[in-house]
Amino acid sequence: MLLTGIICGILLGFVLQRGRFCIVGAYRDIILSKKMTVFVAIFIAILIQSIGIFLLENTGVIKINHQPFFWLSTILGGLVFGFGMVLAGGCATGTWYRAGEGLIGSYVALFFYMLGAAMVKFGVFKPIDEGLKKYQITDSTIYQSLDLSPLVLIIVLFFIVVFLMYKEFKKPKLKIARLTARKTGISHWLFEKSWHPFITATLVGLIAILAWPLSYATGREFGLGITTPSANIIGFLTTGDTNLVDWGVFLVLGIFIGSFIAAKGANEFKFRIPDKKILAENTLGGLLMGFGASIAGGCTIGNGFVETAIFSYQGWISMICFLIGSFIATYITIIRPSKLKLK
Repeated sequence: MLLTGIICGILLGFVLQRGRFCIVGAYRDIILSKKMTVFVAIFIAILIQSIGIFLLENTGVIKINHQPFFWLSTILGGLVFGFGMVLAGGCATGTWYRAGEGLIGSYVALFFYMLGAAMVKFGVFKPIDEGLKKYQITDSTIYQSLDLSPLVLIIVLFFIVVFLMYKEFKKPKLKIARLTARKTGISHWLFEKSWHPFITATLVGLIAILAWPLSYATGREFGLGITTPSANIIGFLTTGDTNLVDWGVFLVLGIFIGSFIAAKGANEFKFRIPDKKILAENTLGGLLMGFGASIAGGCTIGNGFVETAIFSYQGWISMICFLIGSFIATYITIIRPSKLKLK
């Protein structure tokens, strides 16, 4: 059953790579160019997954395990992670799939992301994490506090998503020059044709639903997750503890494999070495991502995608903090230097 993690990861890695589904890019688009398309796509994926999760719970296939809302660690960790993912050039999942494309900077960011996460889960930063988690609120979800059925929140989210999609479709379409197709049939659709972010988001949402029963069957009672499995890889390699090798570890390895398959099929795989400045940013960004995600209880997938789908405070508050942190980093690294050049 653990091998289903690889299958799920391959599907996810393939879709992310071919759809160019980058959450850092989505946040950066909002900050720099006010473009909302990929950000709206994230909400589509959240909505689809939310519907699937609560259907699975209501039919007894899974059970959502609620924990207290660790508000201070979520806020601080979210800000640090948001800052770090801009420096790293990708979020946790984006770093895994971009490493599959051959980006050396992503390999560097990925290693230090795993190291930073492991230092919180098992190492020197564990006491900080434990100390921050003393600050908690009993209610973990919005619908618990409001004494509502999750269905009410799903309906509200549905209308919000429909409105945002309508606004996007009303915008004038830009004419983009396209290369002459070299492939035909399914190969053209899989490896050559551009995927609309909304199509990619729909596929990601469906894969996320699939992840729940597959993971649950192995005793891991959660859906998609990147940070803890990444930390577990370091933990296993340094301690040899096979208990750390769970479904999630196979998932993240599958993301790398799936991205590699997609990149090779699209002739986009190539080892690319960035300059020293970018490598230094990737190193620092990776460490900050690993530390921040572990403190916050998840990255842009575990928190910003899965926890939001179950309407937890942790998910939605962390998403806001990711955005704030990424804005600060974008301002420091891009906006402010650009303004100084104009003076």
